Amino acid sequence: MNLKIKEIIAQLSTENISEERRNILQPLVEFIQNKISKNEEIRLNFICTHNSRRSHLSQIWAQTMARFFGVKNVFCYSGGTEATAMFPKVAETLQNQGFEILKLSETENPVYAVKFAENEHAIICFSKKYNDDFNPKSNFAAILTCDSADENCPIVYGAEARIPIKYKDPKSSDGTLEMNETYFNRSLEIATELKFVFENIKI
Repeated sequence: MNLKIKEIIAQLSTENISEERRNILQPLVEFIQNKISKNEEIRLNFICTHNSRRSHLSQIWAQTMARFFGVKNVFCYSGGTEATAMFPKVAETLQNQGFEILKLSETENPVYAVKFAENEHAIICFSKKYNDDFNPKSNFAAILTCDSADENCPIVYGAEARIPIKYKDPKSSDGTLEMNETYFNRSLEIATELKFVFENIKI
């Protein structure tokens, strides 16, 4: 794993996560643990409205934490209730936190390859609906990362579990002096909570 990412993960403190947030995260811990006990693949689909910010950050950090903690057969995806584009500041933020980012296309909805380690498969990121053919159709957990997606997806077809884990949208800082800091901190917040999830998995 890239050294800078390992250093960031090591510095993340899960002790300060509130009891309320721990209770919100617990169903995801239980879903993953249950899959391990059955020796089944673990598919996690992170969903927000536009699949542009929080869902991508969650997908990438979840896949990274699974590798860091040695939890195998974890496959992470993301999607939205509609497709837009992964916001460029997300890629920039992740790059600043140690990820290798390769932009594979220059379309309105670019495709990115994101790597957290030299010898691991790249995570392919682009904006898509949660039920896009790129994503699993069944046997997955749907993790709702925003209020709008939670409200607009009362049923996520094919999902075995529906788990709301919501984050404040960093979009609110776009165009302000706080933009870089907001995206950086939101990424670390998501990383910290997903560290909590995977460090509590018994393998």
